[in-house]
Amino acid sequence: MKYNHNTKISVLIITLNEENQMKALLADLDFADEIIVVDSFSTDNTEVICKSFRNVKFIQNRFENYSAQRNFAISQAKNDWVLFLDADERLTPALKNEILVTVKNNITYAAFLFPRTFMFENKVLYFSGNQNDKIFRLFHKNHAEYTSERLIHEKLKVDGKIGILKNKLIHYSYANYDSYKLKIIRYGKFKAQEKFIKKQKSHYLLHLLHPIYNFLYNYFVRLGFLDGKKGVIICYLNAYCIHIRYDELNQLWNKKQQLSPK
Repeated sequence: MKYNHNTKISVLIITLNEENQMKALLADLDFADEIIVVDSFSTDNTEVICKSFRNVKFIQNRFENYSAQRNFAISQAKNDWVLFLDADERLTPALKNEILVTVKNNITYAAFLFPRTFMFENKVLYFSGNQNDKIFRLFHKNHAEYTSERLIHEKLKVDGKIGILKNKLIHYSYANYDSYKLKIIRYGKFKAQEKFIKKQKSHYLLHLLHPIYNFLYNYFVRLGFLDGKKGVIICYLNAYCIHIRYDELNQLWNKKQQLSPK
């Protein structure tokens, strides 16, 4: 199947209170044929900034989970090829060119994985489990969708072959300790909800040992110690995310037990 009959690209972005990121991101998307921002009713200046760009279509949609929000954004795109970007991601000139050339010449692949460079306060984090990070960002909307089984770290189901781009996407995920910790807590709670929906329960030993194992694995096996102090912080916070997951899962089951008729 050929995928290059319509080579126009819709850039999709989902947001919530991203005023610190949006101006730099949107100003760098001059190559896009369409830019759509789906916002979860931000309370900062995200809306004002987005609407200051004439070529940006700004839509507000109630947030249920990441998969549902991304699928809603896809439904708004008028072009076959969509490029999903998070507010804290940036394209290099080489990557932008690769995207355009790939969409124009592609006759094989329905979706493409992007390798990512993790930025820790504007410096590259080389190890700590992030060295092999790849994520779906470019795909044909008629051959891919986000499944409902994950509420976070969404899973893209692709009907067709998958390619991998060469140039890396820059991920400015860690701006400072407090903001990253808040993100980690939010992710942990969503993962707990996933497990609760699947009727999985927390166990004391898992709650105790899983975060410890995660830290040791990322710090030693995945070479986090080579990142110095940055590695310690990232490995700790990622392990803390797992602690939050089990803690929240316990609370969900306790709440259900309290509400159940005796």
